[in-house]
Amino acid sequence: MEDDDPNVRPWDELIPDTLGLIFQRLPLDEILNVVPSVCKSWAKAVRGPYCWQEIDIEDWSRYRRPDSLDRILLLLIGRSCGSLRKLCVYGLASEMSLSLIADNAKCLQILRLPGSEISGSMVEQVAVKLSSLTCLDLSYCTKIGAPALEAFGKNCKLLTCLQRNMHPWDVAAIMKDDEAYAISATMPQLKHLELAYLNITTDGAVRILKSCRELELLDIRGCWSVKINEKYLKDRSKLQVVGPLVVDGSGKVKESVDFYPGSSSFWAWGNGIGI
Repeated sequence: MEDDDPNVRPWDELIPDTLGLIFQRLPLDEILNVVPSVCKSWAKAVRGPYCWQEIDIEDWSRYRRPDSLDRILLLLIGRSCGSLRKLCVYGLASEMSLSLIADNAKCLQILRLPGSEISGSMVEQVAVKLSSLTCLDLSYCTKIGAPALEAFGKNCKLLTCLQRNMHPWDVAAIMKDDEAYAISATMPQLKHLELAYLNITTDGAVRILKSCRELELLDIRGCWSVKINEKYLKDRSKLQVVGPLVVDGSGKVKESVDFYPGSSSFWAWGNGIGI
């Protein structure tokens, strides 16, 4: 039975930006391969920028080859037509793709690049183009260090959220206070900071607390060398400090973590399950 209500519009007559908001909730494969075959207006919406202002292919990209990832980023970022506001991708390995992101970042506010293989020197070169960022995730990026964080801090003055969580296996013997110093020196505006399993000391954490007076959350779970007492938290009623102790799923407090390649816990950490 047909609906004769004049206020009800057929799906194919919805304006493109409305269709884009709807299609964003679908899996990537369906947006690219199924939706365009429904009707001309849907195909037009998928080809336009409205579907691609927010691109989240983090889960999809975990199981793709670098060349496949490069091709899909070239396609999707191209379709965004400079209106890209959010990008989430795992395991970025191509400097070409990072340059593509930077060249189309005038509206980019949220950038999640966990597990990236991009070098710190390349990040330093493009940070100036990412000045609109408010939220940045560089978790599990082992090739990025303090100079890259400093470059982001100096160029991204709107940045209020930084995620720099690490896998305990990657930082077991490497002290990262230089990263803490870079954050404290260049990112005083941070409100949300995650440093889980980054191997920093009390000195590094204290410098962050002293410099980042806007902090509302500091996650230092697994930062076993950090000892913060009440004197460092005086007059910081809005600040929540999580860690350095870790509570597992059973409620048991851990004071260290022993991981080795091949264990189920080791691989779970890389998928964001362990933290």
